Amino acid sequence: MTNISNAKIAILATDGFEKSELFEPRKQLIDAGADITIVSLESGSIKSWDEKDWGESIAVDMTVDQAKESDFEALVLPGGQMNPDILRVEGKVIDFVTAFFNAGKPIAAICHAPWLLIEADLVQGRKVTGYPSIKTDLINAGAQYEDSEVVVDNGLITSRNPGDLDAFSAKIIEELREGLHKRTQKAA
Repeated sequence: MTNISNAKIAILATDGFEKSELFEPRKQLIDAGADITIVSLESGSIKSWDEKDWGESIAVDMTVDQAKESDFEALVLPGGQMNPDILRVEGKVIDFVTAFFNAGKPIAAICHAPWLLIEADLVQGRKVTGYPSIKTDLINAGAQYEDSEVVVDNGLITSRNPGDLDAFSAKIIEELREGLHKRTQKAA
């Protein structure tokens, strides 16, 4: 497996993120050699939601006010219902997400996290998936909804739920490898 050493990846989340949807991609990306930064609205730590109650917390490395798209190769957006609902009303969060899209960098969103892509007006005409309860939201925003474990459309990587995490994480790694390979070729 080609590793993605030194690839800097931002994971953007706040309280109420689905535990597995942050911790599992983080683990798989670190195992592949990536450097992960947890970005949130405030410093300190954020608490996960795990099935029917609050779960494990994770330390925030940097606030969204401090973070710059130019410091990262990709952005991962965990789901859960509360997390993206809180984040999508923050203009600075939408600006951060949009900056990755405008720079042509991969954005990976799972479960309810495509709400952030809707808010940033990034799904119009694109193939995406998400948690079944946001299917209508995605369609109303102009997306071409697919009920698949992972869907990629020009750098937007989306998945439906925790059952899709292995495919989701593998696709993030694949997209990063391709992007890093293309940049290496251009530099040579």
